[in-house]
Order: sequence, then C-alpha cells, then structure tokens
Amino acid sequence: MRRVLPRWGVPQWAGTLAAKAAVFITVMCCALAALLGVLVHVQVTDQTVGEARDLALSRLKDATTAFESGDTLGWGASVDPPGLPASLRTLAVAGERGTMVADHRGRPTMWAAGPADGERALAVEVDYSQSARTIQGLDTAILWSSALAIGATLLVGAVAVTRVTRRLHTTAQVARRITAGDLDARVDDPRTKEPARPQDEVAAVAAALDTMASSLQGKLLSEQRFTADVAHELRTPLTGLHAAAELLPPGRPTELVRDRVAALRTLTEDLLEISRLDTGRERLEADAEELGALAVRVVRASGTDTEVMVVRDARVETDRRRLERVLGNLVSNAHRHGRAPVVLTVDGPTVTVRDHGDGYPEYLVAHGPQRFRTEGGAKGHGLGLTIAVGQAEVLGARLTFANAPDGGAVATLTLPQTPPAGAPSVTP
Repeated sequence: MRRVLPRWGVPQWAGTLAAKAAVFITVMCCALAALLGVLVHVQVTDQTVGEARDLALSRLKDATTAFESGDTLGWGASVDPPGLPASLRTLAVAGERGTMVADHRGRPTMWAAGPADGERALAVEVDYSQSARTIQGLDTAILWSSALAIGATLLVGAVAVTRVTRRLHTTAQVARRITAGDLDARVDDPRTKEPARPQDEVAAVAAALDTMASSLQGKLLSEQRFTADVAHELRTPLTGLHAAAELLPPGRPTELVRDRVAALRTLTEDLLEISRLDTGRERLEADAEELGALAVRVVRASGTDTEVMVVRDARVETDRRRLERVLGNLVSNAHRHGRAPVVLTVDGPTVTVRDHGDGYPEYLVAHGPQRFRTEGGAKGHGLGLTIAVGQAEVLGARLTFANAPDGGAVATLTLPQTPPAGAPSVTP
C-alpha cells in the first residue's frame, strides 16, 4: 500500500525560502511605493506652491498699482514689512520681483516682493498654512497607503510562497523516504491528477519523482522475485547433489566436490534469506538476552580465535537468533577479509567487531555493503554483510561501518533498549 506524506508543516529550509521571498517582495514594494510617493509629492507640492505664488504675485501687482497711484494698499501689503526675508528684500530693492515661503509669526507665509521706490521694497504676505497642511496630509496619506499596500502585498506573497514551499517540502520528504528504502512513498500532487489544470514546475517535479519511484519499485520487485525464484529452484537439485557427493569414495576430488556443494548450498540459503528480508516477511521474536554471554556463544560457534571484551554488560530485548546471525556474519567477515587480532567488544547496548587488516573499501563505508561486490580479490559474494544489515533493521538496531585511524575495519552494532514498536514478543 502506498503511503502519502502529510501536506501540513513547513520545514526550516522552506521558511528560509519564504523569508527570502518576503524580503524581496518587501524591498520591491518599498521601492515602488517610495517612487510613486515622491512623484505624487512633487506633483502636488508644485501645484500647491504654484497656486500660492500666483495669488501672491497677483496681490503684489494690485498693491504696486495702488502704491503708484497713491491709493491705499490692500490687505496684507506693506512697504518694508518687518518679517520680509532679507534675501527677498534685496532682490526687490534691486528692481526684481520674487516669491519665497518663510515662517512669519509662527506660521508659514508666502511672500511676494517687488520694488517700491529706489531704496524700499513693496511686499505682500499670503497665509500658506492651509497649503502646508495639505502637503503634510498628503505625505501622511502616502505613507499610510504605502504601508497598507506593502503589508497586503507581503501577506499575499507570503501565502503564495508558503504554498509552493510546502509542496517542495513534501516532494523533498518523499525523495528522502525513497532514498531510505521506502519505495511506497509518493507525492501525489493534486495538480498531476487533473490534466486540465495548469501544471507548474513543482507539479512536474512531483510527477517525475512519482514516476521514478514506481519504475524503481517495479524493477526492484522483479529482481527480488527473480532472486527468490532462483534460490528456491536451486534448493532441490542441490539437495540431490549433496546426497550424491556423500556417496563418492574418499579422496581429494571428493573433498573438492563436497566443498563446492557446501558453498553452493550456503549461497542458496543466503539468497533465500535476502529475499525474505527484501519482501519484509521477517518477524521479530524478542526475548531478554545478556549481550556478554550471547557474544561468547557466537564466538565459540564460529570456531575462530576472536577475543571477546565485555566493558559493560547489558540486558536487552531482542531476537537471539537474528542477533547471533548478525554478530556471526561480522566475525566471519573480519576473519575472512581482515587480519588478526579480531576483537568483539560489548559496551552496554553497543557491540563492535574490529580486525586489524586493510579496512573496509571506501564504497562500503560511504554507502553500505552491496551484493556480489568485493574488491582486492577478496573471497566471498558480498552477502554476509548485506544479511547483517537486513537482520539489524529487523531488530531495530543500527549497524555502521568505519575504518579505525590506526588501521583495521570496525563494525558497530547499536541495539535498542526496547524492542521495535509493533514487534511481537515470544517467550519460550
């Protein structure tokens, strides 16, 4: 049955992507709002100042006409008023007309000045407070509207980016599950199930990943069935061949035949065990075991001169037969491919098997054991460590491979303190 991953939750990397998108959207919105705000501010300010300037110059023209005819000057017009800016007065005395905005009596005032007679200036003041408040209100409105627009755009952008990152996270999680061996995992992106719906890049990646997983699963299942069928079919003729070999007369040729028949039977049993591990039919029968005593039994059964060191004994719930199979394969591999001394160490729930040979190949340390692959002319089919890894997974244990700094291969088996969840416990 295929398992579909949940679509809720955004991981840290997705949050980082969303944060980058949010920063980009915010910066672009701020730049656009600032540009539009400056344009509107300049346009309105120019218009407001222009209207006030035209009004002041119009009143200055009327005041100049009244001054030249000897009539009374209008309201706000006077000769050399005390608040007239010095620069504007100098301009007026020089015979020019001009305008200027300056504070007068605590409020902004638009001044217009022109020549009155040779040494005096005729000036008109127009209240500029309303125009200044209009510009200030406009600036405030621009700031608030820009902030609201940026907030709304950021919210919409964050929602859109979060949806994309959530889908990317689901796809990445499925890829990690497939890498870990769960070939039933699928993304099942809803967009890939609706051909009429527009397909984006994320949906294309999800569809490609699902297709790859299905193809890979099919090929692996075919390989597993082939391995199981071959091993099963070899059992019957090998049984007859073994019986026939036992009837041969004693001698060197007979020993060679029996040795090769035994090797074929061992290979066949290993292939059958691997096929059972591949199909997940193995079931755990857990019971309490003392690791130190179990390690001694494994070494004694192997018939090797492996040294057993119990640094700290531990009692664990595990399947004795499978654990003995794992440790037996590790010890056998250490003697077959390494060099003495071989040391098996028990330190709590952790068991290590170390030899003093050339160490594991680089591919094995990086990717784990691979079937039917050996290097350096080593004997064997590469199935012993593969079976050890598979049985360790059934036990819920972790088996890692490394090379010691001073030479030699080190296999480390870390057992759980409690049996794996859902594992049945059988008490003899």
